[in-house]
Amino acid sequence: MFSQRVLKSSAPLLATAVIGGGLYAASLQSASQTQSAPPPPPAATDRIVQTSTQRSKEPEKIFTSGFSFQDLKLQSSEVVNHNTKRLRFELPDKDAVGGLRALSALLTKATPSGAWLPVLRPYTPISDPDEPGHIDLLVKRYPDGKMSNHLHSLLPGQTLSFKTGPLLTYEWTPNKHSQIALITGGAGITPMYQLTRAILKNPEDQTKVTLIFGVNGDADVLFEPEFRELERKFPDRFKAVYTVSNPTASSPFPKGYVTRELLKAHIPGPEERDIKVLFCGPPAMEKAIAGSKGLLGSQGGVGGVLKEMGYSSDQVFKL
Repeated sequence: MFSQRVLKSSAPLLATAVIGGGLYAASLQSASQTQSAPPPPPAATDRIVQTSTQRSKEPEKIFTSGFSFQDLKLQSSEVVNHNTKRLRFELPDKDAVGGLRALSALLTKATPSGAWLPVLRPYTPISDPDEPGHIDLLVKRYPDGKMSNHLHSLLPGQTLSFKTGPLLTYEWTPNKHSQIALITGGAGITPMYQLTRAILKNPEDQTKVTLIFGVNGDADVLFEPEFRELERKFPDRFKAVYTVSNPTASSPFPKGYVTRELLKAHIPGPEERDIKVLFCGPPAMEKAIAGSKGLLGSQGGVGGVLKEMGYSSDQVFKL
């Protein structure tokens, strides 16, 4: 009874103590939080953090340097014409990019069926170097070509080895020349397509481009839809000229070869000192148009049609 009376009489005091203690503890907690709260970061810190985050999101570039080889899996194989296929290879990461510069090729390695030793061949990728997840090759098959026949036989899921360090065939500098002429034939179209896209894609590069493309038949006029679209987008900066030696009866392309008359009609003459002429094509065509290369792949002198027209060695480069 005594203890009950004591508890009853003490209840108001206990309640007051509990409430008071709670308010005191809450005030201490609030003060502690106020003292420990850090000041807001300055704007400069925000900019640094944002820049660091942006850098961390930049895609990995696969082909930049090195002597090692990396196996890539074939994703798809598309027939383009009677002797050409477009092969798409998966990069090791779906967000990675090839990262190649203009006029860069990749060295491939494979051991074809029946071969004792690996075969090495360079190929120029035709896909956008900033397109993530894959690279594309356009491969023309030659009757006696060990690598080209091997690549045409590949099935999706099989692999091909690529050297991680690219082969730069020519150092392209935006706006170094006001105009360039690209003369090509056969499989030589791939580096010319790669360079044309790189120039016209770069808003800082205002170089004008004229493409002269000589082929055997209508089906050999590769990238014609892509070049037609570039002509539509850049009517004052890009022009493609085709000539077909054996066109069909209903061919939309003119019949003929790459001749002095054709070049004179479409590309700036040698008196335009700011002109650069790049050539890439089969050996016989190279000899006839620009002169054969020298020993060990050196440029050699200018020959053929371009020499007859008066172009100098510093105006012509053979890829």
